[in-house]
Amino acid sequence: MVEATSCGGVVIFRGKILLLYKNYKNKYEGWVLPKGTVEKGEEHNETALREVKEETGVSAQIIKYVGKSKYTFNTPQNVVEKEVHWFLMMSDSYYSKPQREEYFCDSGYYKYHEAYHLLKFANEKQILEQAYNEYLELKKSNLWGSKKYY
Repeated sequence: MVEATSCGGVVIFRGKILLLYKNYKNKYEGWVLPKGTVEKGEEHNETALREVKEETGVSAQIIKYVGKSKYTFNTPQNVVEKEVHWFLMMSDSYYSKPQREEYFCDSGYYKYHEAYHLLKFANEKQILEQAYNEYLELKKSNLWGSKKYY
């Protein structure tokens, strides 16, 4: 078994959530949240911001840490146990550009209920729900967009 750590973001702009559509040789296909592997010497928040920027072209800012998800998958050589640290983020526009080299062919901002139903993985739906509830709380208190919370 191999352990791997990734970080990602639930990016929100004007109440809508940023998603990516991945299509790799029609084997791996579906809507996901932006995330990627921690590089040597990188803090989790730095990885999350870098991955969001690389995969979507979006310069986001972290609002707060929302939690982690775990899952396992098989490679021809190994079973990989992956832990993903998630951050609630804010962007300043609807602009996004999917990273073709990583087989992302579409990206965009969706209303919460649309994003929830589009997401391919149950653990990402769970994180989306958590992050969106945090967002609603901050918004209700007029704190969304005024400062960082982590």
